[in-house]
Amino acid sequence: MAGLRELGGLREAGRLREDERGALTLSYVAVMPFVFLLIMLLIQASLWFLAREAALAAARQGADAARVMDAPRAAGSAAALAFARQAGQGYLEDPVASATGGSGPTISVTVSGHVPSFVPGLIVHVSETVQAPAEEFRP
Repeated sequence: MAGLRELGGLREAGRLREDERGALTLSYVAVMPFVFLLIMLLIQASLWFLAREAALAAARQGADAARVMDAPRAAGSAAALAFARQAGQGYLEDPVASATGGSGPTISVTVSGHVPSFVPGLIVHVSETVQAPAEEFRP
């Protein structure tokens, strides 16, 4: 008699398992879009970081070129733009560089551009500015 009860309990357990078919698939369907969105956001954050670092390095390069004694104002922006195009290739799209303060005591170089979008519809801009003292001769 006890064996029949156990057998009946196994049948009920089997029936519960049959009723729960597809529950795991349904939970994956609910969770996986959020997992993929998180992965896409992490990749986008990495692209933003790389573009920001490329813009900052280009601005530093431009400031170093513009702060030399008797350097023309365009030297800083030209050097920054050339460096941004070479070093930021793939990370910094459409770089633009501008330099101010060519005759004053402080040089300022700004490099800006767009980050490639991995998340559809997301547009991210990057802009970095570096200021440095201009070299001058003091006898």
